[in-house]
Amino acid sequence: MRLRCFLFGFLFIAAGAFAQAGAPQPPSVIGKAWLVIDVTSGQVLAAERADERFEPASLTKLMTAYLVFAAVKEKKLVPVQTVPVSEKAWRAAGSRMFIEPNRPVTVDELIRGMVVQSGNDACIALAEAVAGSEEAFAQLMNREAERLGMKSSHFVNSSGLPDAQHYSTARDLALLAMALIRDFPEPYAQYYSMREFRYNNITQMNRNRLLWLDPSIDGMKTGYTEAAGYCLIASSKRGVRRMLSVLLGSTSEAARAQESQKLLNWGYLFFDSVKLYDKTQTVRAIEVYKGAAREVKAGVANDLYVTVPKGSADKLKVELQSQQPLSAPIAAGQRLGALRVALEGKPLGEYPLIALEAVPAAGIFGRAWDTLRLWSK
Repeated sequence: MRLRCFLFGFLFIAAGAFAQAGAPQPPSVIGKAWLVIDVTSGQVLAAERADERFEPASLTKLMTAYLVFAAVKEKKLVPVQTVPVSEKAWRAAGSRMFIEPNRPVTVDELIRGMVVQSGNDACIALAEAVAGSEEAFAQLMNREAERLGMKSSHFVNSSGLPDAQHYSTARDLALLAMALIRDFPEPYAQYYSMREFRYNNITQMNRNRLLWLDPSIDGMKTGYTEAAGYCLIASSKRGVRRMLSVLLGSTSEAARAQESQKLLNWGYLFFDSVKLYDKTQTVRAIEVYKGAAREVKAGVANDLYVTVPKGSADKLKVELQSQQPLSAPIAAGQRLGALRVALEGKPLGEYPLIALEAVPAAGIFGRAWDTLRLWSK
């Protein structure tokens, strides 16, 4: 099949951004590695050492939460059910929610202890509830990481305790954080903006200082070990836009909050998200051969946003590439081509173009006629 291109021309819309010629320089950041991404479009605005492997510390708990939320969604766990506390969970090192073998604890309490109090004991108890053992749970973590496209991550425990074979990258952790928000929006909203949690007569505060400093912050997770330094994944939602920062290896609790806030503010101040198409919008009707219909409506699977530097809207171009000739039958959702978006002649992103409707095959005479038409081309 050959590709036929349709040039849409300039799109005159308010714009917003990721690194391109003429884009503003990112701020100086105190940390070993960092990344800021506009979740609305999925575009990385700026990054430093984003693909280098580092110890993720308690940022690991985002993967544990992802698998626990999946288990709850699939009814393998119920929030009100009681979970037994093993000696391994009870004796967990590091940060704890202080569960005890002889004290009943529910899945919901363990999730709060994991998210708010960063309890390593809660993580082990949840891992054992999901998979039978923490070792088996780690296998699930690695399988899920592969499915999510986390190409440079490997997990050996549910909590983030140090291990030479336990590592991730800023980019991988951003993928994980976005997947958790996207796939489990209700539990994310329920747990990750909590400022404190009390269990076993002990109240602990959420270590994410930004929850107190910026009303747009609704998560996500802190981490610390001596080797990893001070880490923070922060998520902010302002209007329809969501911005996410990943900071690894900062120098103090105050610094990780300050530097993360700096990255998020920079993203909002210098960039905007632009909605190009609605998921129900017909981008183009494409000619179909051998079908019950002569055309198929083509569009995008989800609302399509791009991010470009402010003031660069008149330099945005969209090019449509579709498979030609296109023959029926065509299934709804079938990929038909791609939308290529460029800014100032430089690629900004490529997005699948799909069929918004099904086109069944024509009858024998229709197919025969279109076969003749194709021969004549």
